[in-house]
Amino acid sequence: MSNESLANLLKEERRFAPPAELAAAANVTAAAYAQASEDRLGFWAEQARRLDWAVEPTETLDWSNPPFAKWFADGKLNVAYNCVDRHVEAGNGDRIAIHFEGEPGDSRSITYAQLKDEVSQAANALLELGVTKGDRVAVYLPMIAEAVVAILACARIGATHSVVFGGFSADAVASRITDAQAKLVITADGGYRRGKPSALKPAIDEALTKVDGVEHVLVVRRTGQDTSWTEGRDVWWHEITARQSTEHTPEAHEAEHPLFILYTSGTTGKPKGILHTSGGYLTQASYTHHAVFDLKPETDVYWCTADIGWVTGHSYIVYGPLANGATQVIYEGTPDTPHQGRFWEIVQKYGVTILYTAPTAIRTFMKWGDDIPAKFDLSSLRVLGSVGEPINPEAWIWYREHIGAGKAPIVDTWWQTETGAMMISPLPGVTETKPGSAQRALPGIAATVVDDEAREVPNGSGGYLVLTEPWPSMLRTIWGDDQRYIDTYWSRFEGRYFAGDGAKKDEDGDIWLLGRVDDVMLVSGHNISTTEVESALVGHPSVAESAVVGATDATTGQAIVAFVILRGTATETPELVEELRAHVGRTLGPIAKPKQVKVVGELPKTRSGKIMRRLLRDIAEGREVGDTTTLADSTVMNLIQSQLPPAGSEG
Repeated sequence: MSNESLANLLKEERRFAPPAELAAAANVTAAAYAQASEDRLGFWAEQARRLDWAVEPTETLDWSNPPFAKWFADGKLNVAYNCVDRHVEAGNGDRIAIHFEGEPGDSRSITYAQLKDEVSQAANALLELGVTKGDRVAVYLPMIAEAVVAILACARIGATHSVVFGGFSADAVASRITDAQAKLVITADGGYRRGKPSALKPAIDEALTKVDGVEHVLVVRRTGQDTSWTEGRDVWWHEITARQSTEHTPEAHEAEHPLFILYTSGTTGKPKGILHTSGGYLTQASYTHHAVFDLKPETDVYWCTADIGWVTGHSYIVYGPLANGATQVIYEGTPDTPHQGRFWEIVQKYGVTILYTAPTAIRTFMKWGDDIPAKFDLSSLRVLGSVGEPINPEAWIWYREHIGAGKAPIVDTWWQTETGAMMISPLPGVTETKPGSAQRALPGIAATVVDDEAREVPNGSGGYLVLTEPWPSMLRTIWGDDQRYIDTYWSRFEGRYFAGDGAKKDEDGDIWLLGRVDDVMLVSGHNISTTEVESALVGHPSVAESAVVGATDATTGQAIVAFVILRGTATETPELVEELRAHVGRTLGPIAKPKQVKVVGELPKTRSGKIMRRLLRDIAEGREVGDTTTLADSTVMNLIQSQLPPAGSEG
């Protein structure tokens, strides 16, 4: 497609009807909206029956103590049984659950029967190591099949897992282990990243010098690299699981039993432990995976390219797909190793029919060139998904044309770590899609856009995205801090959950997401707190003060731009700027490394001392600086601008 035809298509606000063949056999039709609207709780009670319950729930929602919800509270189930055993019992044990593709090219396919055996052995191993129901287990693994097995083993015995992204630093890992009071850590010697082994165990070893209470470290051998060992504490995964029985009887747990804690950045700098429970979460993860992707488990091959460490990996690699008996691909490495066509090579190899990836990845593929996907057979793809951040219309169109052959519907999904599962998305067999719009709340979900006074905005206007009714997969609280849960999500608009995202409604009432409105940046689909990055910078001996903003970036959605004031003895050099970037990477992990560090003499502050990041964002994005009347010293902005090169002149 030429640039001219793309521009015309976008200008026309072109809409795309669902493919007739898909619509005729779609899992979910337009009737679901009416059904859910007429009886929302009845609708969710029906979706809960997609699961196997040891004790059927009689109560759908207890909202007697808002904002603390209980869903299906008198029911009991085992989440791992729902994801594995029941498919084997139904005669589908020979169906492939996971096609694992390692970055070096090694691969293995695991059936549901094999997965049941491996999960049972891992559950028995956890019990041998003294882990029991209610204990917390930290998981720090690469994208390997054992990550799924470990998570399901925790769920099977009722241990609450806390998965930490394998790119986080030792300090970040230590803070999460401490907050969750984890008893066991599951990690690996390393994983493969960009063509070579990348060690993981050293970060755990360092983290555990700073925390108490961890009794054992269970280590998966993935790369075979030399690994330091603490006798009595460290245990090889392959040794302890090999001697376990493949029989393990799953115990039913309460629907509100804590399933997992997942940490996300907060504006205070202290990560928030988002708590999700079992029955409601699995109900919505399962239903949305079935509805939004139109999953046909007998014939589809599904691939979500997210990392297991993010919520997308929890809901749409582990729990949703496996609860639905899906066959899926898990890939360990990066999209350009050993070549830039690796994703499309994998699609071709396994006949992937449903692909779920991030706008950051799509924009990267665009940058690499149309000719790369054109070399591969992508004709198996029938549904394409987008997740992690708003997708710009140009990337949406490119995705449809070059990956979906101009016919595969795109489901642009909005949801969060906190919501647990998809909330706003087109339905592939129902929705006339618009490039760049998440469109409307899914059946059973109540979302709208409000102004500063909590009034719903008319069509054609923008404001704040809020959720007006509780939903099954919602977070139950922030781990150990109920008040912070109330203050963070429920205090801005009374009785409404405020997501932290701006949004607009178009003339049809469809929703378009505009990104974060608080001090949390969205970089490549991952929330990163400005406060955490600022704290890391000030931790460097050369930095006196810092302010960080997220600036619009064509590839990553937002890029981190840091403004720093140096200590008196330090002088600005290119080497120091690079050292500050590297320091943040070492402290928080590579994903938090600023794209730019700008050295300034002052920062814009109000009379109360609050840094006006809005003005710094204007500078970072090359805009005319906005209203400065609330600054204690309005000449500061002139000083900052005079010290910096013009926007766009830096690499």
